[in-house]
Amino acid sequence: MKNVKIADGVHMLSMNVEDILFEGMWDLANGVTLNSYVVQGEKTAIVDGVIGWDGIPETLYDALEKMGVKIEDLDYAIVNHMEPDHSGWMESLLKIKGDIRIYASQKSAALLDQFFDKTENVVMVKDGDTLDLGAGKVLSFHLAPNVHWPDTMMTLDNQTGTLMSCDMYGSFGKIENSYFDDEMSDQDKAFFEEEGIRYYSNVMATFGSFVQKAIDKTKGLDVKIIAPGHGPVYRSNPSEIMDNYQRYIGYGEGKGKREIAILWGSMYGMTKKALDHVLKILEKEAISVHLMEMPRCTESDMVAAIFKSAGVIVAAPTYEYKLFPPVAAAIDEAGRKKITNKAAVYFGSCGWSGGAWKELSQIIERNNMKWDFDEPLEFKGSPHEEDLKKVEAQVMELVKKVRAIANEA
Repeated sequence: MKNVKIADGVHMLSMNVEDILFEGMWDLANGVTLNSYVVQGEKTAIVDGVIGWDGIPETLYDALEKMGVKIEDLDYAIVNHMEPDHSGWMESLLKIKGDIRIYASQKSAALLDQFFDKTENVVMVKDGDTLDLGAGKVLSFHLAPNVHWPDTMMTLDNQTGTLMSCDMYGSFGKIENSYFDDEMSDQDKAFFEEEGIRYYSNVMATFGSFVQKAIDKTKGLDVKIIAPGHGPVYRSNPSEIMDNYQRYIGYGEGKGKREIAILWGSMYGMTKKALDHVLKILEKEAISVHLMEMPRCTESDMVAAIFKSAGVIVAAPTYEYKLFPPVAAAIDEAGRKKITNKAAVYFGSCGWSGGAWKELSQIIERNNMKWDFDEPLEFKGSPHEEDLKKVEAQVMELVKKVRAIANEA
């Protein structure tokens, strides 16, 4: 666990974890950081103590002791969020220091009781409430419900303007060297752009309206540093990550990069023949492509690719009178994430009858996704020349839409 000074009296304790399924389902090829914060005035508070997926709290305790803080001497524990990657250490803490005073939102306080039978010495804060640590260190608490749990809040050290924002403004991806935005190379910045999109699309996309409220709330505070629970710290230009999150909201509402996500499956290679033709077209048009064969592609990659792309191509056959099941499941997951208003094309092979488009349109309607499809193209067996011409015409129209959408993003 790395100890990093963020500002006067504010330290981050950060650890990388990998080889996990985040929330039990999201594959993280590049890992993720877990960040705790220690704020010291005359008294000491820890904000969101974290431990690894191994559940061993001693790593955190050792890091605290190295900075001169014994676990028995902690004055306050601040719970920004009760998801176990932030609060899993509480069970151990309460065995060591059961009388510690905990500050949390009302909904976090209820979860403290449900998770750990903790009700005594719990202060339920309201929006804007403060805690004076002495020596000029005053913490204020700012509720950010449904980002992404209903109990979430952000904690601001008013002396240094450090906003410990919990899951808000977070990112996937391990940190090997540079913990601050102004120390990152261009390669690091590109890495965290992609990992930030993956994080937002996998974890936050469903709650875009609440993320917007959290951004608006942040703008009303005197914030000089944004220190999230996952990912790097933004101290030179905290507005950059706010702008990024604003952009991500737009991606979920139909905007996107000049890219096309191709979600596809092919049982016997018939649909793939049409897809191969499409790939040649897109290469000529210099459009970036995310090619995702289901079920070989992870859901984490699939959701992120669809989310950030201005256009989507669904290429999948009919299977038992319905859409090829792995592709149907993927589209439904995109619907659960409220990825709406994407420009899209569908084509696929069928045998004795169609049915894939019928189920696809039902998924789109059921999830209120409002994707802008041209006329669906279902061809029997292998695509013939006239089928390929129809596919090509629709793909060229999609390319126009993608360019227009990307220019507006």
